[in-house]
Amino acid sequence: MASLSMAPVNIFKHGADEEKAETARMSSFIGAIAIGDLVKSTLGPKGMDKILLGGGREGSVTVTNDGATILKAIGVDNPAAKVLVDMSKVQDDEVGDGTTSVTVLAAELLREAELLIARKIHPQIIISGWRKATQAAREALKEAAVDHGNDMVKFQEDLLNIARTTLSSKLLTHHKDHFSRLAVEAVLRLKGSGNLEAIHVIKKLGGSLTDSYLDEGFLLDKKIGVNQPKRLENVNILIANTGMDTDKIKVFGSRVRVDSTAKVAEIEQAEKEKMKEKVERILKHGINCFINRQLIYNYPEQLFAAAGVMAIEHADFAGVERLALVTGGEITSTFDHPELVKLGHCKLIEEVMIGEDMLIHFSGVDMGEACTIILRGATQQILDEAERSLHDALCVLAQTIKETRTVFGGGCSEMLMAKAVTELANRTPGKEAMAMESFAKALAMLPTIIADNAGYDSADLVAQLRAAHVENKITSGLNMSQGTVGDMAELGVTESFQVKRQMLLSAAEAAEMILRVDNIIKAAPRKRVPDHHPC
Repeated sequence: MASLSMAPVNIFKHGADEEKAETARMSSFIGAIAIGDLVKSTLGPKGMDKILLGGGREGSVTVTNDGATILKAIGVDNPAAKVLVDMSKVQDDEVGDGTTSVTVLAAELLREAELLIARKIHPQIIISGWRKATQAAREALKEAAVDHGNDMVKFQEDLLNIARTTLSSKLLTHHKDHFSRLAVEAVLRLKGSGNLEAIHVIKKLGGSLTDSYLDEGFLLDKKIGVNQPKRLENVNILIANTGMDTDKIKVFGSRVRVDSTAKVAEIEQAEKEKMKEKVERILKHGINCFINRQLIYNYPEQLFAAAGVMAIEHADFAGVERLALVTGGEITSTFDHPELVKLGHCKLIEEVMIGEDMLIHFSGVDMGEACTIILRGATQQILDEAERSLHDALCVLAQTIKETRTVFGGGCSEMLMAKAVTELANRTPGKEAMAMESFAKALAMLPTIIADNAGYDSADLVAQLRAAHVENKITSGLNMSQGTVGDMAELGVTESFQVKRQMLLSAAEAAEMILRVDNIIKAAPRKRVPDHHPC
């Protein structure tokens, strides 16, 4: 009988790689914890910023403390780290805020899991304990939530507090009252639709952040054509995406030969006639304003001016789409059937000056909730970060209007959930109790990190906070301006229930997914084959 060889058999292609069991688990833990450590210094009202340098020729500079922006910008190779990066993107898309918290919580859960696995506790037992802990934490959060959805005055105060809490950890923290009012006013104009497309944010260099304001209407950062009316009332708008340049011969490589300059003039005349016919078809729609995504050359611009029609060219695609939305029109490419085209309407179009630039202002648009927030600031980096901060606040407020429940911030909700999980662990026999305790420890790490980032004694503060919650002072949280434990209800540190719930569930699911891994298989890289058939 032939003896079996004891040499390991490689079943993978040459170049493929495999990490097994403990090595794979350790690799996942290290990658995920490294991502958590990268962003945790940005957590809380006293969190620090990061500078991100672009790799292109320009070497773009981004200054931010937004977790999702930081994680999007860094290229990660570790698969577990990629899971956390994707999770923060989902948190940003779903609720707009809590991207740093969710990443840090998932990383802390895996840090605790690493210690449990070192004590020979099986991953499936840890996962089972975590699932029960997540359920207990969710129930505790639901019980602590406050709903003022039926009381408009209190609800508006809740919205202002949520906006202030969201902005307190951003660049806009020193002007949070000003920007909170802007954000709440803009979101309340949406009348519960939650369609943030109707809120347009324009960034203009110059002035200071406090010069930013909300404008009721729509602003387009473009110029009106030469010799055309600069102010129109009761406007019918045709929004188009069509070529208004001189028609060129579109066949690749084709040439036209003529035997005299007179023939060139004939071709030019034919092109002019064709363009004139197109402009006449557009004018048959009974419009007094034509907005095109593409260029409008001098000749059609002249024809529009002669007809007393305002023509605006090169409105970027996002601008055209938003304009169609707020004026109630549709983007058109062909003009043969005017009766089928849906025109946009507004009461007044005029030019306004912001800083040193002229912009076109549309007021009295069909979609009454449309508005524009104009951000002013000293540098492009400040404007970009202000826009990201305001976007987070707008997203959270839009979510809160749909789901009106709120919870208290400042580490209050995390400590409340940790207390509920610890009580469950004390009643649970067996190894699952250790997993639940680890879940409670990970939750309690969030207030610890917030206190550390502010330069306070986190051990003392978190011990005081835990004692306050044991005494059933369930609104106690960290007052980061004084470095003490305070009442979050009095301080108005309020957060959206939806953001907190999403943070808890996403972090628990991502940590569970990474904990299940016991093998990482990397595909062999594609070989570079010389191209023998260049086009």
